[in-house]
Amino acid sequence: MKAFILAAGRGERMRPLTDHTPKPLLVAGGKPLIVWHLEKLAAAGFREVVINHAHLGAQIEQTLGNGAQWGLSIAYSPEPPGALETAGGIAQALPLLGDEAFLVVNGDVWCDVDFTRFLPSTAGFSSRPAHLLLVANPAHHRGGDFSLDGDKVVFANSEQTLTYAGIGVFSPSFFKDVPVGQPLKLRPLLDAAIAAGTLSGERYAGRWVDVGTPERLAELDAELRNA
Repeated sequence: MKAFILAAGRGERMRPLTDHTPKPLLVAGGKPLIVWHLEKLAAAGFREVVINHAHLGAQIEQTLGNGAQWGLSIAYSPEPPGALETAGGIAQALPLLGDEAFLVVNGDVWCDVDFTRFLPSTAGFSSRPAHLLLVANPAHHRGGDFSLDGDKVVFANSEQTLTYAGIGVFSPSFFKDVPVGQPLKLRPLLDAAIAAGTLSGERYAGRWVDVGTPERLAELDAELRNA
């Protein structure tokens, strides 16, 4: 299984930190956010990683190189200025991702999840076109995104809502109708899958941080340095 790390966003809420540094290269606990992902992916047995980029993308390639230092092989999917959003970026990278399901990880989150849980040899959701990791709603997103009915993701209801962690497994067919080179968010595709009853998910109770602001980055940095 390959992994795809989303690293093309401008990081507007992170300015001025992202004026000269791409968001995934911002440092927490002594290493760039994206390096935490690379280390966890390598430890879980992943060997091939695709990373998209747009804003200051050359810095990402210069910093990470071909991935050999982590025992990985990294390929890059450059995007035009302004980027292509999540679904558009994945659709553009499909030729690099192959014909099998792949793991998608947002480059601007920190999570202590063990990525082995998503490998085909351990996961029990291979028949689904998409499977999402959901977490408890953070303080800045109390309304959440979705709800769970067993292992099926459903539209948010009044009983309990959860937040999409920016981590999931997707089949290439999930993006078959996305025009290549056109910006498109992921949410419309997820909503269509919910309506069709084909979107699965699970709740993760471990540590997860949406590193969306300088304040949350500083909090995570302090936490990791004191761990």
